[in-house]
Amino acid sequence: MKKEEDTVKTAALYIRVSTDKQEELSPDSQRRLLLDYAKSHNMIVSNQHIYTENGISGRKADKRPKFQQMIAAAKSDEHPFDVILLWKFSRFARNQEESIVYKSMLRNKCHVDVVSISEPLIEGPFGGLIERIIEWMDEFYSIRLSGDVTRGMTENALRGAYQCRPPLGYRIPHHKATPEIIPEEAAIVQLIFDKYVNEKMSLFALTKYLNAQGYKTSRGKPFEKRSLEYIIQNPGYAGDIRWNRTINETNEIRDRSEWIIRPGHHPAIISKELFEQAQERFNKEYTPRNAKPSEVTKHWLSGLLKCSGCGRSLSSCVVHRKSLPDTFYFQCYGYLKGKCSTNCYVNESVIGPAVLNALKDALNNGSVSYSLRQRQTDHAPDAEIKNIEKKLSRLDSKELRAKEAYIDGIDTIEEYRANKERISQERTELEEQLAKLTQVPEEPEDNTRKMLQSISSILDILQSDSFTPQEKNAALKSIVEKITYDRANSHIDVDFYLTENPEMPANP
Repeated sequence: MKKEEDTVKTAALYIRVSTDKQEELSPDSQRRLLLDYAKSHNMIVSNQHIYTENGISGRKADKRPKFQQMIAAAKSDEHPFDVILLWKFSRFARNQEESIVYKSMLRNKCHVDVVSISEPLIEGPFGGLIERIIEWMDEFYSIRLSGDVTRGMTENALRGAYQCRPPLGYRIPHHKATPEIIPEEAAIVQLIFDKYVNEKMSLFALTKYLNAQGYKTSRGKPFEKRSLEYIIQNPGYAGDIRWNRTINETNEIRDRSEWIIRPGHHPAIISKELFEQAQERFNKEYTPRNAKPSEVTKHWLSGLLKCSGCGRSLSSCVVHRKSLPDTFYFQCYGYLKGKCSTNCYVNESVIGPAVLNALKDALNNGSVSYSLRQRQTDHAPDAEIKNIEKKLSRLDSKELRAKEAYIDGIDTIEEYRANKERISQERTELEEQLAKLTQVPEEPEDNTRKMLQSISSILDILQSDSFTPQEKNAALKSIVEKITYDRANSHIDVDFYLTENPEMPANP
């Protein structure tokens, strides 16, 4: 049995220095201590998996790009490292809930441990309790600090200071500077307000117009209806500052009485009169109305229809009628958002028969184009083979990272040779196990006949009144990947697929 200390592990380093640096080690100091720990514990570290973030708070994981890169790497099939090393657990997170969620996911699902080199824990439940206490203390410190920061920022807002990311039309030339106008972007903002107020253009039409002209948001993305709603309601364009409008954790809009709106020090792009006219129209047209029903009616074609222009799904909408049955229609989701110029509007009375006819044509012709998929199985030997192959693949990565660690000067030549020898021994053992389990798969027979039999069974289900729309949808998805609708040519393309050794659906 191979001892734990003889197994070569690969490690990632996560180094973070937040905005409050009084009690924190510098990034270089953290890196040095973590590398020393890795060497003394037989761990390989590659420069590729040293994640460093400067001046970033640990309160929110989604605000830390390097942290997210590290988590994505840990979740990948490559399994590039076995452990994440930290100087302190507070570097990982200052939010106990997120800390528990991410650590649980890493340890239980990704088999990646999280280790604080300055806060060693003992094995067993007592060690887990100590870790929870450390997490709670880190969060308490962060909350207390956050309160002090919030009070300071509120005071700055009351004085008219700008403290947010500048919107479209502005930039901040240097730290703590007053925002200044970007002329070419300011022209887009002026165009939006002019067409909305003076030309009475709807937000949907305005979204399509801006995207057709090639204009982009401040983040370089196409416009959406919600981005225009934000611009229309932003008093910053009229020279004011707005603070405390949303709750940071949920992005929920606070009650208007809690907002802080004060005259700002930055230049205005539009007049206050134009801004007020825009608010008058917006509030009149977008007052919240009755909530939509909570139930969502699904169609048997839901999730299968695709736009021939952009490839997005066609959204379904049901029309309720008093004296007649409900009817569905479909339209490209991108077209509804103003991101696609291809109009795919189609009623179920048109697209439904077209799909059924495509299935009938395949049966009448006795031939069909399809792709072949491997069937998922829980057969024990196959699972063992896949597991061993994955371990062998990881050994290749370990060997590469050991070499990189030597080239980068992290490991000495002696450490590199020792790691390489351990990896070679582990590879030999795995290859011997794989040789005993490997079997030659049987070739599929008469797949076309099986495909046609599946189509026939599904067609019977779709034409029967004994099945619900949900059951018909599930049945169709068992043989169809997608259905591309080309409205201009009144044509559909059905992408069939066959699963090897399929379980045939029962005829009604």
